[in-house]
Amino acid sequence: MNALLKLKPGREKSLLNRHPWVFSGAIQHMDGDAKAGDTVTVRAADGRFLAWAAYSPQSQIRARVWSVHEQEVINADFFRRRLQAALALRQDLLPASLNGQRLVHGESDGLPGLVVDRYDQVLVMQVLSAGVEAWREVIADLLVELTGIRNVYERSDADVRGLEGLAERSGILRGALPAETVIDEYGVRYQVDIAGGQKTGFYLDQRVNRRRLGELAEGRKVLNCFCYTGGFSLAALRGGAASVESVDSSAEALVTAQANLALNGLDASRASWVEADVFKYLRLLRDKGQSYDLIILDPPKFAPTAQHVEKAARAYKDINLLGLKLLKPGGLLATFTCSGGMDASLFQKIIAGAAVDAGVDAKIIERFTPDVDHPVALSFPEGDYLKGLLVKRG
Repeated sequence: MNALLKLKPGREKSLLNRHPWVFSGAIQHMDGDAKAGDTVTVRAADGRFLAWAAYSPQSQIRARVWSVHEQEVINADFFRRRLQAALALRQDLLPASLNGQRLVHGESDGLPGLVVDRYDQVLVMQVLSAGVEAWREVIADLLVELTGIRNVYERSDADVRGLEGLAERSGILRGALPAETVIDEYGVRYQVDIAGGQKTGFYLDQRVNRRRLGELAEGRKVLNCFCYTGGFSLAALRGGAASVESVDSSAEALVTAQANLALNGLDASRASWVEADVFKYLRLLRDKGQSYDLIILDPPKFAPTAQHVEKAARAYKDINLLGLKLLKPGGLLATFTCSGGMDASLFQKIIAGAAVDAGVDAKIIERFTPDVDHPVALSFPEGDYLKGLLVKRG
């Protein structure tokens, strides 16, 4: 018999609207015992069934919804169906030639706390919630069965596991880790550091935006800030950029970026790589009177939650103010935030303020979002984390 979480009066609205989280403050009381990851029944104050959910006693998100259908049973077949649906979505929307894809995107695929990325013949699995932790072995077996890919590597090393009372963990779950993993993204090849790279090894969410900026880079002098392993840089070079200057604070990432340059046979004379703090380097470029036709600002997550937004806003304004000052008249600024705590309207206001302070006229000509393998459930706006603007200076 499942333990029961009974909500306070009036606190069922979000679940009725299909939001997948139950916060601790919404719970009136709990009947029965449950340990972390157990499936519990969630009911309204009047006794109505609301959901089956995974219990997380140490998190403010006390339960994450598996299903709102009372007749559904949370077992291995349930996870098989959810994984099959996630895989089918990608098969319908992305070409089979893309061997780097997000296969499962957490709450938006009905699997809260689970991320699965494919890098050629390796699946990288992130377990970010107590519920997925409880089904970890079952899910790993199902992934091998449903994809035919025998190698599964776990990258459950994100800080958010601590909020669930879970220790960070990485390592091989199934099969082995190949000596080298390379993905092909519309003709550009990238080495992926599965064990040590950022996130699950690469930023798959920017795939469609790398392609677009590659198209816009032809003949332009490009500055790519926070370049990591050269994603936007290589796309711009392949697109015919006159030159690409790439900046990152990680020497290790820049070594991989240059290896990716050689892997693609691109003209090294058009590429320069700078190990530096981006904020300081942008000021240095300003003081030297440098200017560019296309500037890309894709910084790390400055505001992981709403509590960090005020501090993050200052950082975003700072780099965009400098970027706009370095932009030639008629030039393009591609600026991004991957902060879940930063909504799109606030981000636009920050860029508008930066333009005013820079003393330039500018307008938005495009908006950037993740590629289609990073869907956002309509009932889960928190999943809309990556936002970007393409701004043209007057």
